[in-house]
Amino acid sequence: MTTAEAEKKLSEYLRLSDDNTACEKSDISPIKTLRLKDYAKKYDEYRAAGLKSIKRGELALLLLAGGMGTRLGFSGPKGTYPIEEDKSIFGCLFDNLRRDIGDIKVPFFVMTSDKNDQATRAFFKEKNYFGYDPKLIYFFKQEMAPACDFDEKLLLEGKDVPATSPNGNGGFFTSLVKAGYGEILKRCGVKWLNVFGVDNVLAKIADPAFLGAVIEEHKSAAVKAVLKKDPSENVGVVCEKNGHPSIVEYFELGDEQAHERGEDGELLYSAGVTVNYLFDTSILLNTVGQDMPVHKVKKKIPYIGEDGRLVKPEEPNGYKFEILITDILKFFPDFLPVEVKREDEFAPVKNLHGTDSVDSARKLLEARRNADGD
Repeated sequence: MTTAEAEKKLSEYLRLSDDNTACEKSDISPIKTLRLKDYAKKYDEYRAAGLKSIKRGELALLLLAGGMGTRLGFSGPKGTYPIEEDKSIFGCLFDNLRRDIGDIKVPFFVMTSDKNDQATRAFFKEKNYFGYDPKLIYFFKQEMAPACDFDEKLLLEGKDVPATSPNGNGGFFTSLVKAGYGEILKRCGVKWLNVFGVDNVLAKIADPAFLGAVIEEHKSAAVKAVLKKDPSENVGVVCEKNGHPSIVEYFELGDEQAHERGEDGELLYSAGVTVNYLFDTSILLNTVGQDMPVHKVKKKIPYIGEDGRLVKPEEPNGYKFEILITDILKFFPDFLPVEVKREDEFAPVKNLHGTDSVDSARKLLEARRNADGD
């Protein structure tokens, strides 16, 4: 990205972020969730419908893999992190895929970033694409956004090199289409896109029952959710915001709403989101070219100082710009949150130790192996 291109893009991001700030006041209300007990009652029916759709070639996968393993004390792409002695995070995800659909192969898109694209491609090749058909794996890079200081002036990270960062997971479909892959979806007759993050080593992907629930309940988008451990758990929750399906972060709810309970005594905002979505591709195609809300986030951004040396600030010194995947939901007329078992499907890897960590994920993987009798 040239400086001129970055200046132009920065102007656009600032405009969209200002528009978003003007609309920030939110009317948040609970949303109906397909609860675990109801999901279980129709599980076989849902699974049969989903498997039929998958066998017809109507599903594709999209892995959000643009992150690095920095918070894990690891210098490579996050997906290449050895979550177990002989298994990377990527390896776990491909194992999960085979658990649900066996040898069936579907188009598999991998969104990387400027920082990890080459290393990710090389790792897939080194691991023989985890036993998958390499002709069905499509890599593309997430778009980058310029960064600015608090005076909204473009920051440089080198001589005539603008400071940039990935523009958030919400830009996944625009990036896919710009890479030329929208035509593949059309040509292959793909009706559903299963979008999931690299963080969760227990993610059930290409899950026939999940897909079948969306089809049988006549919805156009869905997300898997887990029951919150407690009202104060730091996890985004599924809800309605200003009359549209949405996901709000825990700090947006406020203490009173977070503890609010219904007549049955259960939390009204109990559906903690996992980054495992299903989207109707015909609606996704209509979002391309549409303005998306842009979120301005205060960050520590390395930059070139007046003396030409690289400065690495210890405190936030500017803004990065992100489009969130949750903002896509406003384009969908309906939405189905599906509750799943936390211990079966949710092992996030956000930290090296403690909560949502490498340590906790390893324990959950071991528990699954023991349950399977492996």
